[in-house]
Amino acid sequence: MEFPITRMRRYRKNSKIRDIVREVKVNKEDLIYPIFVKEDLKDGEKEAISTMPGEYRFSLNDCVEYAKELEAKGLKSIIVFGLPSPEKKDEIGSPAFASTGIVQRTVRKLKAETNLVVITDVCLCQYTSHGHCGLIEPNDDTDFGVEILNDESLEYLAKTALSHAEAGADIVAPSDMMDGRIQAMRDLLDENGYTNTMIMSYSVKFASSFYAPFREAACSAPAAGNRKSYQMDPANAREAIREAELDVVEGADFLMVKPALPYLDIIKSVKDQFMLPLVAYNVSGEYSMIMAGIEKGYLTEESIMESLLSIKRAGADLIITNFAPYALDKL
Repeated sequence: MEFPITRMRRYRKNSKIRDIVREVKVNKEDLIYPIFVKEDLKDGEKEAISTMPGEYRFSLNDCVEYAKELEAKGLKSIIVFGLPSPEKKDEIGSPAFASTGIVQRTVRKLKAETNLVVITDVCLCQYTSHGHCGLIEPNDDTDFGVEILNDESLEYLAKTALSHAEAGADIVAPSDMMDGRIQAMRDLLDENGYTNTMIMSYSVKFASSFYAPFREAACSAPAAGNRKSYQMDPANAREAIREAELDVVEGADFLMVKPALPYLDIIKSVKDQFMLPLVAYNVSGEYSMIMAGIEKGYLTEESIMESLLSIKRAGADLIITNFAPYALDKL
């Protein structure tokens, strides 16, 4: 049928009709809020993150209180990023897997005082003195004189995941991009009786310039070099499918694509290929870019929900986003 019998504008004639024919919707339960917990902060002394307008680093108690506020608005899930005391950092990232670490203590309090699904970021970069996501050794054949050791790092990453599970985390989310880390974590979790602890893998994590605000927020910039030897080349789409496939085989329960907005094509491809729930990380640079546009008057606040909608439309089931507090008020 063609015009004038078919009139597509019938679907758009008023808000009630538009609402009932809307193909994709963002729901409150789709949102995961990333929160930064800093060990050295005292209660009531939250730190503004200069690169992320409206976002803060919290003390442990203030983190939990803010999580309660968001839960009251309908938030279902939170992902915790820890910032240990600088003097505790070492070559192997010991604070990452300490039972008294900032993430472990935060998880215990969140589980005791909220009904949120508690997810933890599993990595070593915030906890190592060198700022890389795995152990390192000198190597003159690399781009910057240091090699990030893959197999030697797996033990420490798995120990970190286990310590989070022991604290009560519902889901552990490895973001390091070391080969084989999903298998290492699944094995250690199962051996210790945590068969029901889920793994949300940062399966497809690109070496992106859009992470810059996060590195300031989490104090996690590498002391030397970059992360291009373990995070993915932004040019590679087929490689993304291989990365996700390996994580499925190794036992991941969720897959993730990070960043989101510059990689909507990757989100769609991964969604089309695999049956696991798919998470997209609407990263710090995406957040700060839109917030800066709104502040300058180049964009309106409507761009926030439109960007989240585009991520859902591409195929994401869940979205990690600093826009969660805003979205909760709008939904």
